[in-house]
Amino acid sequence: MGRTPDDTPCEERARLSRRGFITTVGTGAVAAAAVATAAQAGTRQSADIPEGADTVRVTLDINGRTHRLLVEPRWSLLYVLRERLGLTGSKQGCERGECGVCTVLIDDTPRYACMTLALQAEGHRVVTVEGLMKGEELGTTQQAFVEQDAYQCGYCTPGQVMAVEGLVRANPNPTTTEIRHAVSGNLCRCGAYAHIFKAAARAAELKRGEGGRS
Repeated sequence: MGRTPDDTPCEERARLSRRGFITTVGTGAVAAAAVATAAQAGTRQSADIPEGADTVRVTLDINGRTHRLLVEPRWSLLYVLRERLGLTGSKQGCERGECGVCTVLIDDTPRYACMTLALQAEGHRVVTVEGLMKGEELGTTQQAFVEQDAYQCGYCTPGQVMAVEGLVRANPNPTTTEIRHAVSGNLCRCGAYAHIFKAAARAAELKRGEGGRS
C-alpha cells in the first residue's frame, strides 16, 4: 500500500522540504532577475531613444570636441555626458548638488553637472576629467593627486580634481584658505582632505611651472 504524507519518515520529509525550498527559491530568484532585467532594458530603451516631439537639437563643446545630438529639455548635463557620450569620469552621486562628484568645468568654472541642464551648456566650453589628459599622460592636477595620495576609495576623486583644476586655472598661487574654500563643495566620505589640500597646492605648483597653461 502506498504511503500517505503522514507515513513518510521525518528524515525524508525534511530532505524533501529542503530540496523543495531550494528549488522554489532558485526558480523565484531566476524569475525575479528576468523581470528586473526586462524592466531595466525597458527603462534604458525609453531613456536612450528620444521621441522626436520631445527632443531638441543641441550642440555641445565637450573637451574641445563638438557634439551635435538630440536631448530632452529635462536631461541634465551629467546624464548626457554619461549616458549619451560615454564620458563616465563624471560620477553620479546625490543628484541634488550636495556631494560634488559630478563636478565639471564650464568656461573654466567648476559646476555641478547634475544641476545643470544639457541645454544650458550650449554655447559654453565644458571640460570633464577626461579632458585634462594629455594623450595617455595625466594632466598636472591629476598628477598632483597621484603624488600626494589624495584619495582612498576614489569615487569622489574626479570631482575633487575638477574643483582644484578650476581653482588653479583662476589662481595659480592659492592660499590654504582659498584651497579649502575651493573644495568645500566636494565631499570626501573617506576623509582624505589633508591629502587633497596638499594635492591642490602641488597642482598649483605644477601649473606655475607650466606658465599657467590650462
